[in-house]
Amino acid sequence: MTTTRTALVTGGGRGLGAATADRLRADGVAVTTLDLTGADISADVTDDDALRRIAQEIGPVDVLVNAAGVVGPNKPLVETTAEEWRRVLDINVVGTVNTMRAFVPGMRERGWGRVVNFASMAGKDGNPNLSIYSASKAAVIALTKSAGKELATSGVLVNVIAPAVIATPMNDDTAPDVLAHITSLIPMKRIGRPEEVAELVAFLCSDRVSFSTGAVYDISGGRATY
Repeated sequence: MTTTRTALVTGGGRGLGAATADRLRADGVAVTTLDLTGADISADVTDDDALRRIAQEIGPVDVLVNAAGVVGPNKPLVETTAEEWRRVLDINVVGTVNTMRAFVPGMRERGWGRVVNFASMAGKDGNPNLSIYSASKAAVIALTKSAGKELATSGVLVNVIAPAVIATPMNDDTAPDVLAHITSLIPMKRIGRPEEVAELVAFLCSDRVSFSTGAVYDISGGRATY
């Protein structure tokens, strides 16, 4: 008898997280979403204690998708504050680490798991006036590479996706000039759709990928060429 796989999707209340949850459910995965609002579980990824309690409550998780994140302020680097840096890094980087520390040990014990982290093309290119966001997503890329190597023989694969701009509620808060600039960098001359990203994530969460870990998967309409 085939056992239904389970997944936790953070940031699952809207945008790319919600699209990913829908796509995984279409594959027969039992998905639990976590977000501040609009999800199966209301929790903050920066709350390490809450995540550990949730891990005990929901039981084994085979797939972890870290889609929770914020863009942060649109302003020149020299105008940013230490408080702004701490907030974005705490959510985008430490939040990702917190969920991995809560759920990866169980995957490793069972000998199978898939972790997909959400970064951004900003983490590779560095978008102007988005220094905090860019730096936070570069950190997510690096921590994924490190974790992928650490877990390479465990049966747990850890990969990261780097989307260009996608049509999500998160980008409603991005300044129009910044949005226009980053869209202009896409050779396909359009922004991506959430379902396009979800399709890539579903692949990375499945048995269809078996010899890739610590890798960065671009989904950028041709923007990324390295």
